[in-house]
Amino acid sequence: MLSHGPLVPAAPLLDAGPVTQTTELPGASEQDEQPHRPRRRALPRLPHRAWSVAAIAFVTIIGAAGFASLPGLLIDPLHEEFGWARGTIGFAVSVNLALYGLTAPFAAALMDRFGIRKVIAAALVVIATGGGLTDFMTEPWQLILCWGVLVGLGSGSMALAFAATITNRWFGARRGLVTGILTAGGASGQLVFLPLLSWIVDRHDWRPAAMTVAVAALAIVPLVWLLLRDYPSDVGLAPYGAEGPPAPRPAPRRGAARRAVKALTSASRTGSFWLLAGTFAICGASTNGLVKTHFVPAAHDHGMPVTAAASLLAVIGVFDIVGTVASGWFTDRFDARRLLAVYYALRGLSLMFLPILLDDTVHPPMLFFIVFYGLDWVATVPPTMALCREQYGEDSAIVFGWVLASHQVGAGAVAFVGGMARDAFGSYDLVWYGAGALCAMAALMALVIRRGEDAKAVAAVQRRAVRLGVLSGTQGRGVKRGRD
Repeated sequence: MLSHGPLVPAAPLLDAGPVTQTTELPGASEQDEQPHRPRRRALPRLPHRAWSVAAIAFVTIIGAAGFASLPGLLIDPLHEEFGWARGTIGFAVSVNLALYGLTAPFAAALMDRFGIRKVIAAALVVIATGGGLTDFMTEPWQLILCWGVLVGLGSGSMALAFAATITNRWFGARRGLVTGILTAGGASGQLVFLPLLSWIVDRHDWRPAAMTVAVAALAIVPLVWLLLRDYPSDVGLAPYGAEGPPAPRPAPRRGAARRAVKALTSASRTGSFWLLAGTFAICGASTNGLVKTHFVPAAHDHGMPVTAAASLLAVIGVFDIVGTVASGWFTDRFDARRLLAVYYALRGLSLMFLPILLDDTVHPPMLFFIVFYGLDWVATVPPTMALCREQYGEDSAIVFGWVLASHQVGAGAVAFVGGMARDAFGSYDLVWYGAGALCAMAALMALVIRRGEDAKAVAAVQRRAVRLGVLSGTQGRGVKRGRD
């Protein structure tokens, strides 16, 4: 028999070698002998997709703003060619302004139902259709239909409610700055189109000018359809500046018209809504209704050439861009109520001095007024939009649409009253003083807005409506929940 000797556990023998080899860490000399691997350079970080969406929205607003530059250029040519009264032409413009304001809240609700791309693309097509058909009109009712109704509905769908929707969905930070940039798009569009359209009307005819803006609107449709997205979650992102994973895309909200009316009903129960609507009505009265409509004829009353007065009005648009973007930057950092109070107070003060600045030539004090007033032209939009967002949450874009409607009502009212005052008193002096007093009133109204209080009131109204719906729909469980 063979003698095997003492039994030895196999595991220690098997593990002894590898353990002694791997437990020793390599020395410095061994590390130096390893080949050097070059580090990869970090790729430059691309901007958030929200900024490209904002850029597309900016270009879209510029394209639609061309139609805002055209009515003033068409009044005289249409009067000379067709013999239509200026009041008839002005009525078509009034219909356009009214629908521009009244369409905005419904358009914001439609964007929640069908998406931003579909609504904006359809609006551009409607604008292009209305503008293009004006080339073939022969009767005043056709002007009212094409320019008043179609262009009014289309441009209203792309009003500031569009900017509010883009800002609310895509940005969790820098909202004031983005609002200011998108708001400046309207003024930028007028700067782009006004010199070109006036040159076309002067050298050729009004028809090529109308067709130019129609083609420009159609050219933007592919850009909107291919590059614009409804929500950040569509591309797997969270809103810019927001923390956490991307939120899922919300379900489409049906009943756009009912939702727009319901948002108005809920907001109208709060004091802040009426204060915001009142201040913004004064904003429209002192800008679009007064200066944009009556500055040129008022300056001409004092002997200033029409071309010089129109040039001053265009310069206002240049500084409007700077003022609006700066206002958005301020809105991100300061109390929006105090900003509004400062803007309205300074605007009212400048209007009080305007009657003594008007002359047959352009003097340095008038240039100072143009620069100052241009910086304040629509600087009120970013803080007004921020207060709507703060007060009314998810419905803020729709509520802002209703506030914008009050802006257009104020503009239309003063455009009419200003002309009546000029006919009655022979000058615009009383109109300037009255507008200055209104702006002072708006400054006080802005300071009265309570911060955050009305948002709780709206939530309470909504909870009460839900509770009443439960009570009316069920007996046992509903009654028990009501008692709780």
